[in-house]
Amino acid sequence: MTPEQFRAWRKGLGLKQKEAADRLGLKKRIIQYYEKGERGGKSVEIPLSVRLACYALSQGIGDFDGSRTLAAELPSGGEEPGSAED
Repeated sequence: MTPEQFRAWRKGLGLKQKEAADRLGLKKRIIQYYEKGERGGKSVEIPLSVRLACYALSQGIGDFDGSRTLAAELPSGGEEPGSAED
C-alpha cells in the first residue's frame, strides 16, 4: 500500500486522520507518516497488520473477538469536496 493509496483509503471512508488513527489503534502522527511516506527523511512502510486492518474497515468490520465480527462505525459518505484537511 503506497502513501497515496493509504490516503485514498482514509478519504474514501470519510475519515479524518484522527478518526483513522483511533480505528486502527494508532496515533495521528503515525497516520501522517504513512500518508507522507517518510519520517525524518527515511522511508516509512505501512505494516501488513495495518494494511489488513484497513481492508477490514473498508469491508465494514470494526472488530473481531475470535469468533464473530462487529460492524465498523464509519461516517456516512466521503468527505465533502473542498473540506479542510487534517
